[in-house]
Amino acid sequence: MCWLLGAAFVVSVVHYVDNYVNYDDYPVQPADSALPTVTKDLVAISWFVFTALGGIGLLLWFRRHITTSAVFLTAYSVSGLIGIGHYTVAGATDMVWWRQTHVVLDIACGAAVLGFALWAARNSSELIPPAAKTPASAPQRDA
Repeated sequence: MCWLLGAAFVVSVVHYVDNYVNYDDYPVQPADSALPTVTKDLVAISWFVFTALGGIGLLLWFRRHITTSAVFLTAYSVSGLIGIGHYTVAGATDMVWWRQTHVVLDIACGAAVLGFALWAARNSSELIPPAAKTPASAPQRDA
C-alpha cells in the first residue's frame, strides 16, 4: 500500500503543480457550463486537502483502523479521479503529450487507490490481527 500511495503522491505533485503553474494553458469550460468553475487557488488548496486525507488514511492503516482508513483513502482517491474533469472540457485532448500523461496517470492512481480502499474495507476483518481484535484484558486486582 505504501508504494501505491507514494506513486499517487508523486504523480499528484506533478499534476497539481502543472495545473497551478500553467493554469492558463489548460482548456476552460464555457461560462454557461453546468460544472463548477475550477480556479487556480482551488487547485492549490484541494491538493493540500486531498493529501492530508491520504496521510490520515495511511496513519489509520498503520494503527489498524482498517475501515476508517479505507474511508479516508477513498476520499484521497478523488484527488486523482477528479482528473476526469479535464476531459469534460473541449480541447482537453489537444493538450501536449506529457500533460496528457500525468493527467491520465493521476486518474489511474486515483482508481487504484479507490480499488485498494474498497478491497481493504471489504476484507477489514481479515486484515486486523487477532490480538488487535480483542480488547486488552483489565488488570486483576488482589482482594
